[in-house]
Amino acid sequence: MSRTDAILKRLLSLHPKLIDLHLDRQLRLLDEMGRPQDKVPPVIHVAGTNGKGSTIAYLRAFLEAAGKRVHVYNSPHLVRFNERIRLAGKLVSTRRLNAVLEECEQINAGRSITFFEITTAAAFRLFAEVPADYLLLEVGMGGTHDSTNVVDQPLGVVITPVDFDHLAFLGKTVGEIAESKAGILKRGSPAVIGRQRSDGLAVIEKRAHALGIKPFVAGQDYDGYAQDGRLVYQDEDGLLDLPPPALIGPHQFQNAALAIAAARHFNLPVTEADIARGLKSVVWPARLTPLKGKLRDLLPTGHELWLDGGHNAHGAAALAVALDEMQRARPVPLVLIVGMMNTRAPQDFLAPFKGKVAKVYALAIPGEQNAHSADTIAAAARVGGFDAEPKRSVKAALGAAAGIANARVVICGSLYLAGHVLDRNGTPPD
Repeated sequence: MSRTDAILKRLLSLHPKLIDLHLDRQLRLLDEMGRPQDKVPPVIHVAGTNGKGSTIAYLRAFLEAAGKRVHVYNSPHLVRFNERIRLAGKLVSTRRLNAVLEECEQINAGRSITFFEITTAAAFRLFAEVPADYLLLEVGMGGTHDSTNVVDQPLGVVITPVDFDHLAFLGKTVGEIAESKAGILKRGSPAVIGRQRSDGLAVIEKRAHALGIKPFVAGQDYDGYAQDGRLVYQDEDGLLDLPPPALIGPHQFQNAALAIAAARHFNLPVTEADIARGLKSVVWPARLTPLKGKLRDLLPTGHELWLDGGHNAHGAAALAVALDEMQRARPVPLVLIVGMMNTRAPQDFLAPFKGKVAKVYALAIPGEQNAHSADTIAAAARVGGFDAEPKRSVKAALGAAAGIANARVVICGSLYLAGHVLDRNGTPPD
């Protein structure tokens, strides 16, 4: 076990629950650390159900194209914990990460605190210590009681599309979930809102208006769409004709448009040329990413191998639309290799793919105690009308997929599975 893993294991033991949404423990520790959240660069705070990471990736690409130094906080990581903390453009070094985690552990002195709370406190310490121009801060879960929601006055707030997810913690309706996400809105901080379901938007707008904010809303104040292979963006300040985003899928045009709206509404120092360069250079692993490497080599010539970290019904719907486009351009047998955590329902995730898939291979995510078994996923898939089989590993599933001629193979269902795949493939992020 590495030193980092040993520290993280100790931090995991500080609270009996992995998730316990509350800010008292977090604020107590941050106060004892000298309130590092007050000393970070200007913050753009991003919440939502899906698209948070992609939206942040676009904003980072725009700002870095303009020569700015950008901190980023994302979760979860795919392969290494270091991926969660990017300091002025580079992932935090292991030495620096270990030092700050141990500092937070010492200050906390064994008191009850969740893993995400104490590691987020460590991230704020690092963001305060290293000079940068901006901090792009992703919410972990929800908004109101999330550990990132301790910055009093963000430069701006972004809420990506809100849909059903984390129902046990955030609420049973889209309105209840949106109310939690809207908890990151702050009086005096401008807000940009991605395309929403009507019930979610009503809640977000009500909260914004109560704080004296006029939100900048997709479909009302700005829009973005694909046209002749380009990204067309439009708001009250005019129209931009831009190259398509490097990230694949129709939903990425919406994510990119949301990031452009934020850049313009928050008056970030980026030009149209910076935005164009950022769209071409943006990288966000495991978001409908073509794979090359050790695992791809298990498939014969003529096969495709793709990886996507979408893990809920909303993410599955976006993936299904993207795959529909691929299938229209090149119709081939579509094969899904699916692993999921037991907090999600396999039948809901698979529903958008009904009638489109030749085969589903189900597997348990290696090393994850809270993952669905391969048999559970396969059984749910068969109930949904899919031809499905359980497999003991990614390698075994790929071996079976190799027997389906010229198949388009997509590994999906969980970011934890995506991380395992990138590690086994020899292509970890950065």
